[in-house]
Amino acid sequence: MTRFWTRLIVVLTAILGLNYVSWRWTASLNWDAWWISVPLVLAETYSLIDVMLFGMTVWKLKLRKGAPEAPHDATVDVFITTYNEPLDMVLATARAAQRIRHPHSTWILDDGARPELKTLAEQHGLGYVTRGEDWTDRPRHAKAGNLNNALMVTHGEFLLILDADQVPEPDILEKTVGYFNNRRVALVQTPQYFNNVPADDPLGSQAPLFYGPIQQGKDGWNAAFFCGSNAILRREALMQLGLVGYVKETEKSIRRALAASRSAIRHARKSADRESPLIARVLDEVEAATLEAQRQMDDGGPLGEITYRVRRRVDQAVQALVMADVSALQADLEEIAAMELAHVGEAGVPVVADDAVKRMSARDWSPLGALESVQAVLDALSVERNDEAQPVMPLATISVTEDMATAMRMHAMGWESVYHHEILAYGLAPEDLKTMLTQRLRWAQGTIQVMLRENPLVQRGLKLGQRLMYFATMWTYLSGYAAVIYFAAPIIYLLLGILPVASLSTDFFIRFVPFMIVNQLLFAVAGRGISTWRGQQYSLALFPTWIKACSTAARNVWFGRPLGFAVTPKARQSGGPSWSLIRPQIVVAVLLAAAAVVGLVRLAAGLAEPLGTLINVAWVIFDLAVMSVLLRAVRYKGFESVVESKPQERKSGGV
Repeated sequence: MTRFWTRLIVVLTAILGLNYVSWRWTASLNWDAWWISVPLVLAETYSLIDVMLFGMTVWKLKLRKGAPEAPHDATVDVFITTYNEPLDMVLATARAAQRIRHPHSTWILDDGARPELKTLAEQHGLGYVTRGEDWTDRPRHAKAGNLNNALMVTHGEFLLILDADQVPEPDILEKTVGYFNNRRVALVQTPQYFNNVPADDPLGSQAPLFYGPIQQGKDGWNAAFFCGSNAILRREALMQLGLVGYVKETEKSIRRALAASRSAIRHARKSADRESPLIARVLDEVEAATLEAQRQMDDGGPLGEITYRVRRRVDQAVQALVMADVSALQADLEEIAAMELAHVGEAGVPVVADDAVKRMSARDWSPLGALESVQAVLDALSVERNDEAQPVMPLATISVTEDMATAMRMHAMGWESVYHHEILAYGLAPEDLKTMLTQRLRWAQGTIQVMLRENPLVQRGLKLGQRLMYFATMWTYLSGYAAVIYFAAPIIYLLLGILPVASLSTDFFIRFVPFMIVNQLLFAVAGRGISTWRGQQYSLALFPTWIKACSTAARNVWFGRPLGFAVTPKARQSGGPSWSLIRPQIVVAVLLAAAAVVGLVRLAAGLAEPLGTLINVAWVIFDLAVMSVLLRAVRYKGFESVVESKPQERKSGGV
């Protein structure tokens, strides 16, 4: 019955939203103020797409009843990833992992290479893995590199991945491994739940809407994705992913090298001695070799053989030019010797005639130089990845968050995923605003990196529903730009009297109001009683973070500027309230409040239109209510009263 009502409201939302936005584009734009009118309707269009993607997500909510019985012979490696977290925290998680009832091995993956942690692991019978010398002076790929390194030294059929603070329940594997009886299942994701968050959750950490209807909806489309922790993955799927990725990256590298070599050949034809038939013949031979290699790659030929043959033909051409160089050099030396003997100056010093100097300087002394650039490019024709610590990277390394990209690639290869909606591990959420912003920025940056590098809308292997489910998550991080418009529009009207719509007519209200009502009703029904207000607040209030994430990720992808990788601190950062962290929001809030005061003063003086003023003042009040969450967040001092409670005592509330 819940599914019926959810789908009914999804349909109503889509109909009313399309009716409103199409009317906005065709009949309500104020072209005299296009500079705010057009951005506002673009922001509204963005929001309509966002809510329609959400509606599509919850259209296929999958409410699973539980996994089949887990096979007793399934081998599992429990990975606990850590970099610089407190040793007692890591050890507490590792000891809890040891108590998991299903047979398994527990490994601490220490990316900080701390001797004291290694000693603790040995004392408690825990596996300990850190990176070797192969990673020195090579890309480390943050958490993805840590996991990829551990995959090469362990052997379990399945992997339970836990962050250093995520304390697992003893039955976590018993309740999840049974899903892998389906040979196509590669991933089982469980919720991330935090035991240091108060009921009102001022930092918005619990994300009950995401670890609920959104993941359940994505599960219905076989698009529930890996969230970095509290997940079990099939090693076979990851290794297949790594091998396929290795082949794809190698093929891309070879294609780039072949294309560059043809460009170098064209340059060599312009600069080489055009009268030399040998150089022309050699360049023709090299060009033919690269074209033949390209054709063989298009036909699916083995990369190793292709690169071997093209390099062999180029080497043979180079040897021919070397022989020509040697012969030419020998002839030049003989000519110089002959000229020296032919003419001796007054002081008895041999002199070379001026005409001989001109003739010698005009000669191309090194035909081999015509192929130097070609040879350099073809040196890149290698099936080895010498620039990486290991050739096969199972977990994706294209972003600072490895989880979404890895899951998307697995889905594109035909693997399936499961979202198990039960709290089976308990972690620690950020306890101050600075830490929370660091975490959210990294999540957003990683998601935008994936969108720019491997946009799901054009990825082969993904079904239409899967494409849209991944794109829906990426789309939400563009909300920062829409938020700026939503804040600016009422300020502009109240201060300047400029209305971004043609008029506040009946047509506007009969379209806008029903759409907003069913929009909010959709979240209420899909959430089945879950509060979504905190999520709506942060979606708008963190607009500087979302904009920064988009801009920095774009600079990283397009121009190679580094992002860095910040590990989320697991303890509250020292110091008092950091108001500078929300300076842009404070400026916006002051402008909103000032605009409301000015608007009311103008209304009292008879200088403003009553309906427009009251609507925009109400809009300002809503915006200020949205941003008010930051006032509590910046003063938040953590939630210490439940830290000492045991995981088994913290099950109330669920997800």
